[in-house]
Amino acid sequence: MEGDVMDKVEATAPPCDFDPTSGSIPATKVEITVSCRNLLDKDTFSKSDPLVVLYTQGAESKQWREFGRTEVIDNTLNPDFVRKYILDYFFEEKQNLRFDVYDIDSKSPDLAKHPNDFNDFLGQVFCTLGEIVGSPASRLEKPLVGIPGKTCGTIILSVEELGNCRDYATMQFCANKLDKKDFFGKSDPFMVFYRSNENGTFTICHKTEVVKNTLNPVWEPFSIPVRALCNGDYERTIKVEVYDWDRDGSHDFIGEFTTTYKELCRGQNQLNVYEVVNAKKKQKKKRYINSGTVSLLSFIVESEHTFLDYIKGGTQIHFTVAIDFTASNGNPSQSTSLHYMNPYQMNAYAMALKAVGEIIQDYDSDKMFPALGFGAKLPPDWRVSHEFPLNGNVENPYCNGIEGILEAYHQSLKTVQLYGPTNFAPVVNHVARYAEAVQDGSQYFVLLIITDGVISDMAQTKEAIVNAAKLPMSIIIVGVGQAEFDAMVELDGDDVRISSRGKLAERDIVQFVPFRDYMDRTGNHILSMARLAKDVLAEIPEQLISYMKSRAIKPNPVPPAYSTCAPPETESV
Repeated sequence: MEGDVMDKVEATAPPCDFDPTSGSIPATKVEITVSCRNLLDKDTFSKSDPLVVLYTQGAESKQWREFGRTEVIDNTLNPDFVRKYILDYFFEEKQNLRFDVYDIDSKSPDLAKHPNDFNDFLGQVFCTLGEIVGSPASRLEKPLVGIPGKTCGTIILSVEELGNCRDYATMQFCANKLDKKDFFGKSDPFMVFYRSNENGTFTICHKTEVVKNTLNPVWEPFSIPVRALCNGDYERTIKVEVYDWDRDGSHDFIGEFTTTYKELCRGQNQLNVYEVVNAKKKQKKKRYINSGTVSLLSFIVESEHTFLDYIKGGTQIHFTVAIDFTASNGNPSQSTSLHYMNPYQMNAYAMALKAVGEIIQDYDSDKMFPALGFGAKLPPDWRVSHEFPLNGNVENPYCNGIEGILEAYHQSLKTVQLYGPTNFAPVVNHVARYAEAVQDGSQYFVLLIITDGVISDMAQTKEAIVNAAKLPMSIIIVGVGQAEFDAMVELDGDDVRISSRGKLAERDIVQFVPFRDYMDRTGNHILSMARLAKDVLAEIPEQLISYMKSRAIKPNPVPPAYSTCAPPETESV
């Protein structure tokens, strides 16, 4: 595909720097099932009549909004609710949830109104969607809280992925007698596909390659997630525009047609031959019929194993952080240092660590994380190390949760001497050794490197990344400060796959971002952290799947859940 010249489509189409698995289409849709056990009995002559309300939290406003309610089940302390909640799931976002349980004694829909008279509060629980997904068999059991001095029972939350989210459609098209747009030759046609949104707008979801010098092109088959094509609505309009490619980017519009996923599913037949119409041309020319036709040659839908299949089957994501302790960060005791510990707000290192770590920790059952530093002189002999444990314990570099890593980071700043150079290869190889030992799909390793500067061991780091690309491993690099990060962009293989000694990396496993690009202008650090995490974590699910596919590793079957059968209820007195 003519990558360098295909970045701009004529004004009738939006820019084409597009990833069909990102943007406004969620990674997948999930269904949450709710049960409760041993609820408080608030009724005198019968048992409680429980209902559960789900609230979601806005990333920016932090306001809780009601998302939905279960049905009311009469006279039980152990309800299994039939009504499900269907949510969009994003691995890369911290999706905060709150479940409130009420005993409904009236038909009033306002739960906050007269709570003691109408709706008795039975308890609540806070969690993230990732916490439910990352629990064994994607089933989370938590105690209800919120009533001082009372044991409120438990809530059981289970997540299932909706079936159509795993479907991929592979299709091929050809065209016949397209309009000739080039003065000295025929057209160079390509097609752009758009998904329609609920508000009537269109979002680009695929672009074919250019077929040179023909009015009867046959395009290569392509695959696209069904969710990216129609977001699960099989009758939603799909718009297709046909262009003649021009070297200067001012591609000529030939015409367009619309279809739906439901129509495409019929495969190759006369109903899937579409007239390409140019509305402006049609207005001007009385005898205008069309600007050619496009025919569907083949259409196949296949289901693929998803990220959630692997997580639900028990795959654990192991998180390791490596922090840059080189002298270019500045003296930590001075406010100009990137490592400065302001008592009132986190520095960029701490923010990047917390933003990424708080999301990934939901997918690691023991919440124990190795934390490393590089580029410092260590006591007692003051030798430079590029792979030292932040907690000072070589035998056990693990920290308890993200807060444990932050504490070890703060302590290490008081004991080590910032030095240099900035070497990445040792920490990459450190994590690779662990990943190499577990290649059966049961574990996947994510290394977060936070750095301020220009890399010193580029050749060794490239070699380490090329070797790591064969392993169940991904690398996130966050650049802090104002340095030039050109070398980091080279490590991020989005545009050109990284190579070492003539050997290409098997997969793209590196994602680099400069933290300054995510700083909120109003100084809202929570928003800055959410934006950073969203971008750097977005590629992890696809990278995990690409490793599993490359090794033909299928998800483990889901382990049997504990019985959710309600215990026998005793008569209330």
